[in-house]
Amino acid sequence: MSELQRTRRQQLLQEAEGYLELIMVFADQWPPHPVSRDRLARRALDTLDRIGDPGVDLGHVLYLKGQAQRTLEEYELALRPLQEASAEEPCNIHIWLALGWCYKRLDRIDMAIESLEEALAADPTQAITHYNLACYWSLAENVDQALFHLSQAFEIDTNFRDLVAEETDFDPIRDDAGFQMLTSVIV
Repeated sequence: MSELQRTRRQQLLQEAEGYLELIMVFADQWPPHPVSRDRLARRALDTLDRIGDPGVDLGHVLYLKGQAQRTLEEYELALRPLQEASAEEPCNIHIWLALGWCYKRLDRIDMAIESLEEALAADPTQAITHYNLACYWSLAENVDQALFHLSQAFEIDTNFRDLVAEETDFDPIRDDAGFQMLTSVIV
């Protein structure tokens, strides 16, 4: 592959990343209008399709395709590129988190948990992984596992305490005494 082809591939990757970033950067505070969101996600997919041979960037291209489809709320379609990306980059926790997100929305909590267990195997120091795993274990109504991972998330990053009150994933265990004790501790 020539230097020109490598440069062009990097430009296309950055363009696709840019479309996805425009969708996600402020999504928590100001969710984009669905029409705009979908248009940008489709542009990201079209841009990724123009890459041709992704070479060493195969895992990243697959991840971005999965993210674009996830953004389009096409969770079933997002699974394949994300699974392929996880095979290419098994230590990339972002891929495992995205897989968990999709499985959760497909009501496959068992597979969401399995995906996040893979993320933990790759890097057990990420609070977001423990927090999401606590959410999924809560949905599976496994209080012990939910509390274990929630306590790990708090230990790594106390800011996750601020998310618990609004997190509906914890509704199945919210009345549990252990959950109330863990979440009421003042730091």
